[in-house]
Amino acid sequence: MYKKIILPVLFLIDPEKVHNIIFSSIKILFKFPLVKFLVSKFYIIDDSRLEKSLFGIKFKNPVGLAAGFDKNAQLYEELTSFGFGFIEIGTVTPKPQSGNPKKRLFRLVEDSAIINRMGFNNVGVEEVIKNLKKNKSTLIGGNIGKNKITPNYLAINDYVTSFNMLFDFVDYFVVNVSSPNTPNLRDLQEKEPLTKLINSLISINRNKNKPKPILLKIAPDLNNNQLLDIISIVKDTGLDGIIATNTTINRDNLKSLNKNELGGLSGKPLTSRSTEVIKFISKNSNKTIPIIGVGGINSVADALEKFDAGADLIQIYTGFIYEGPNLIRSINKALLNRV
Repeated sequence: MYKKIILPVLFLIDPEKVHNIIFSSIKILFKFPLVKFLVSKFYIIDDSRLEKSLFGIKFKNPVGLAAGFDKNAQLYEELTSFGFGFIEIGTVTPKPQSGNPKKRLFRLVEDSAIINRMGFNNVGVEEVIKNLKKNKSTLIGGNIGKNKITPNYLAINDYVTSFNMLFDFVDYFVVNVSSPNTPNLRDLQEKEPLTKLINSLISINRNKNKPKPILLKIAPDLNNNQLLDIISIVKDTGLDGIIATNTTINRDNLKSLNKNELGGLSGKPLTSRSTEVIKFISKNSNKTIPIIGVGGINSVADALEKFDAGADLIQIYTGFIYEGPNLIRSINKALLNRV
């Protein structure tokens, strides 16, 4: 029903408008308790065999929602009803920002992909915290970045601000230095500035009563030497894990008319590369670094491939849009069949 009826109708509308319409609709519908009950009953698979403990956190199942969908922590409880084991909000910046000029979100239907150049549009950390204060039981990851107007030499201040303010409201943190949509942000992935940034956050974290796991989200466009640097940084700093991968700037073998739009590409064209990165990190770290795999998970087979490559958990985003919420349920059922 979703792919044959709902999706074709949604795809007649501008993608950013559709996103806002869906958010508003879900928010309204879930005010009726019966709706939440029925959705949860159908999509959630409550089975202890799906539980996964990682960096001191128990996940109800290993399938999460990637950052970027619920940027401002407005819909995390409702989205959990579709079967997600955890929700990553953000990317959050200290100050509110409107992001890049519209149009900035493009469907590549022939490629089962999306290009976005949103530019960390979000309401700012203070407003996000107001939304997170309503959280009852959802496991939340906080994805943090820097404001566009903040120069790289002051970037640490932005990450530290969001880290300290969000600390009591999220279960783990993700340091995002890999989005292609904020000018010069990816320069922070280089060994020296990245080590300095990570060490600053870890130093603050260690002085907290109950430190939170800190992960690094990396780009799929890093070469092997850069990936080896990332592995070295994780080991040297004591970082808790890696999210592999963010969107790509690569445009090889695309068919869609929108393929040359600027921004980060997500979806099916990223499947192989994100799996390669996961496998490389897992192998070259001797499986010592926890990995959340994300990128091009459009099917059960894609998800299982990520786990087989070395991912401990996975996240979906574009696959959720193209395949619908049944993808989450199908992945969890397939994992149960492997037990």
